[in-house]
Amino acid sequence: MSLLTPPRQLRPRLDRRSALWQADWVLVIGVVALSAIGALLIWSATYQRTSPTGGNQYAFLVRHALNFAVGLVLAIGAAVTDHRRVRTLAPFLYAASVVGLILVLVPGVGVVVNGSRSWIQLPWMSVQPSEFAKLAVIVGMALLIAEKGETNHRKEACTIDVVHALVVVAVPVILVILQPDLGTVMVLGSIVFAIIAVSGVPKRWLLGMVTVSIVVAALAIHLKVLKDYQLARFAAFADPSQDVKGAGYNVNQARIAIGNGGVFGQGLFHGSQTQNAFVPEQHTDFVFSVAGEELGLIGAGGIILLFALVLWRALRIAVNARDAFGRLVAAGIVCWFAFQAFENIGMTLGIMPVTGLPLPFVSYGGSSMFAGLLAIGLLQNIHLRNHQF
Repeated sequence: MSLLTPPRQLRPRLDRRSALWQADWVLVIGVVALSAIGALLIWSATYQRTSPTGGNQYAFLVRHALNFAVGLVLAIGAAVTDHRRVRTLAPFLYAASVVGLILVLVPGVGVVVNGSRSWIQLPWMSVQPSEFAKLAVIVGMALLIAEKGETNHRKEACTIDVVHALVVVAVPVILVILQPDLGTVMVLGSIVFAIIAVSGVPKRWLLGMVTVSIVVAALAIHLKVLKDYQLARFAAFADPSQDVKGAGYNVNQARIAIGNGGVFGQGLFHGSQTQNAFVPEQHTDFVFSVAGEELGLIGAGGIILLFALVLWRALRIAVNARDAFGRLVAAGIVCWFAFQAFENIGMTLGIMPVTGLPLPFVSYGGSSMFAGLLAIGLLQNIHLRNHQF
């Protein structure tokens, strides 16, 4: 069946009560394992640091567990929601994310963290709308391309479909650039590329997108659109020895930590770099360095294998999806998780520039956890729909 071929109108064969048994439990186990490992790594990186924890060594461990619990509720809600209602709610999710991205730019509402105005501080927690924008772009583009194909009975997306989809994604991308949040822009770019590639457009579109991306990146550097600290990060990536006490400090300390781990690691709660707080942001962006130092090559490799498991199951759901919307959504989520995990682990190892992206399900952060588990819920929704025919 072609990607955009309208789905057959068949009657469901399975009762909703069987959803629990029909869920992709391998995917669930992979995500739960990643979050559990993340909880241990976050605890190890924070329990001795009195400043962020307020003297409570369990503070970040409990918060991470609460974030996962709330995210799990969101995932279950997304998984059991009627497929048609998911499509109906897609425009509202997109609109809400755009409103959130606008609010962070309003003085007095948005909060600047590490040079980027990406957060809204609420009385009980901080929210990062750009995390939800990733999911909003996926469902927005998927809905637009799929519905046009189904309405016009076309087997492949045409040029006008792609243009409309790019207009949809342009709004959140521009708002994220204004924050500025280069890491999220890179993730959004990978998502757009994946969805358009799967939509069946001619390959010249993909080549054109790559060319335009290179030109835009060159212009951004030439016209000094990027902030000084962002340019310094790219310079440190090109030459890690250039500024080891400045822009290259995080990466160099993370690489030392991973090198200390060897094959078997120094043991959980016993990493010298981790316990002496030499690596900044170690419970968020650089959490993989804790795994490398304290769990060693075996433990860090295990995390990578778990991500491979999650991506395999998600890709399997995309391939087996019975309609274009489900297939495009699943493909977008696969690319989101794959690129972000690669970028996060890569910047820890020094093979990718530092962009401030968290490691999905492992790093500490409520917004990242909520958005990621919502995406898992949508994958389960698509998977369950496959068993209803």
